[in-house]
Order: sequence, then structure tokens, then C-alpha cells
Amino acid sequence: MRILQINTEKSWRGGERQTLLTMQTLAEKGHQLDLLTARESELASRAKAAGFNVFEADSGIGFGLKLLSLARGYDVVHAQTAKAVTWAALVRLLVSTPLVFTKRTSFALKRGHWKTRLKWLQVDRLIAISEAAAAGPRELGIETQVIPSAVAVIDPHPERIQAFLVHRSLQGRRLVGTAAALSFEKDPLTLIEAAAEVCKAQDDVTFVHWGAAEQAAHAARERIDQLGLQDRYLLLGFEQSVEQLYPALSVFVMASKFEALGSSVLDAMQQRVPVVSTDAGGLKETLANGRGLLVAVGDVHAMASQILLVLGRPSVIAPMVQQAFEDVQAHYSVSAMANRYLEVYRGLTTA
Repeated sequence: MRILQINTEKSWRGGERQTLLTMQTLAEKGHQLDLLTARESELASRAKAAGFNVFEADSGIGFGLKLLSLARGYDVVHAQTAKAVTWAALVRLLVSTPLVFTKRTSFALKRGHWKTRLKWLQVDRLIAISEAAAAGPRELGIETQVIPSAVAVIDPHPERIQAFLVHRSLQGRRLVGTAAALSFEKDPLTLIEAAAEVCKAQDDVTFVHWGAAEQAAHAARERIDQLGLQDRYLLLGFEQSVEQLYPALSVFVMASKFEALGSSVLDAMQQRVPVVSTDAGGLKETLANGRGLLVAVGDVHAMASQILLVLGRPSVIAPMVQQAFEDVQAHYSVSAMANRYLEVYRGLTTA
């Protein structure tokens, strides 16, 4: 089967990681996977390094025209981002190649959502990564299947962890960490406020925050300075394969206001790192059944309290951590995700 994956993002986040994982796993099963993506994107670079055929296009009409020139040569076109499906839906009006779209966000429907509905109606199969992500299209009467994101097995990297601790002078510190862009929907300010409470109670705790600087970066730095946390809350920027460093953490935290699933949480669970998170969107699904500690969005005191609970009572938290590890192995494997997509593709090409 010939499958064209399309992804419009230049940065490297969860959706881009899932795109490449899907491509790699299906290629191992003997299928041809090609990629159309933004010019000079991180995904393009990694896909090329992995041996895939990559088409690059500028944003805007150039991307749509490139897709139009390619689409007829494939059995399935799979859009992995909202911008990608906008162009793919227009192309679908002109070509017969089936279109699959994976929805990776759980934002509420905006005014004028009838336009979104018209776009989604051009999709032959709409997939959401969680029930939270599926809510919008279902509200518009569009049938939506849930296929959760997957987490690849992460090999131990003790040398890298040790080098990180030495480089940042963090030996002997207990680390609370997150991996999230400095954007308003990830709500770094709530986490910084919670960190102030935790650091006041525990002298040996340092917060480490990996993630690209986006709209909330200035406000985050300003609040860290105001609270005197310059040495206790470290903004470390984007880090490639950051999940390899999670075993250095005593707690992994997510403060998001909106989150369709939270694949970085899965990485933490797989490496037996306890998770404290808001109950935003799909996070309450990911951490259901006692897999993590949940707090309300924006609740600074509850977040600080739960972090302190994990730090202070590791033996009490141990069963939760083990349950999370077992559930990730059972329900979020890469092979299971790829097989579900393959079933979708086959259903469209044999219909």
C-alpha cells in the first residue's frame, strides 16, 4: 500500500513524533510511506535521516498545489495536522484518493464552526487521539474513531542523564520536571506558582522545564524573577529526545489548560516516573484508573500539594506508578496504533 503522510508543522512536538512513529512502523510491515511537510521542518530532517522519501513545500497555496500534484499517486492520504487537512479537504474535491485525518487537539469549537464541519465532511475517516479530541466532530454529527497516540520503548541512557545532572549542577537535587512549550494553553504560570510553594516547603527540589519559547515565554521568565526562583525553576528550552532524561525526575508534571492526550505523560509512565497533572481534555483519560494524580486546571495549591505528596510518600505512590507502567505497555504500544491505522487504510481501499 502507498500512503502519503502530510504534516504542516515546522517545529517538533507530539504530533510530529507520532507521524514519524506511524511511518516507521508501517514501513517495517512492507508498506510505502512518503511524507509531504513544511520546508526545512524538523520532521523533514528526521524523516530523511530515517530513509523516507520527503516532499517539502512552502506554507500557503504552494503546499496545496504540491499536494494536488502528488495525491493521485497514493492509495491513501493521511493528514496529521489541522492546516494539512484544510488543504487535503480541498484536494479531495478534485481527486478520488481516500483522505484520513487525525485530530490531535481538544479545543472547543469556535464561532463559524460550520466551515470546520464542511472541511471535515471531505474526510473519508476522521480519527481522534482521545475521547476529548473526538467531542468536537461528534458534536457536529461527524462519525469519529478514537486511536490513541503511542509511546515507543525508550532504552536507558544513564550516561546522558549523568551528563545532564553534572552540566546543570543538579547532583543530589530532587527534580520535578515538565516538557511543554511556553505557550498559554500549556499554562506555565500555574506551574511556576505551584513551584514556589513546593520550593518553600522543600529545600532540595529544583524544577526543570523543557520546551520551546512561545507566546508565554516572557511572562514565564518575568514571574520566575518576581518569585526569586531563578535557581529553582530552570527553563531549558527545546531538548531533542528529552524523554530519555525523565528517569532523572522524581515527579513529572503537566499544567495544561487544553490537552488532547499528553504523549509526554505516556513517556513518563513508561519509565515509572509518577505523574501529577491537570484534568484538562484527554489527560483525565490518560491518567484514569489510578495511573496518576489529577488536579483542576489552574489550581496552584492543589498542584503543589500533589507534588509534595509524591515527594514525601514515594512508597504510597509506588502502586500507582506500577499500574501506569503496565497500562502503557498494554494500551499505548506503537504496533497497536499502527495496526489500527492499517485497518482504517484497508477499509477505505477495499470499500
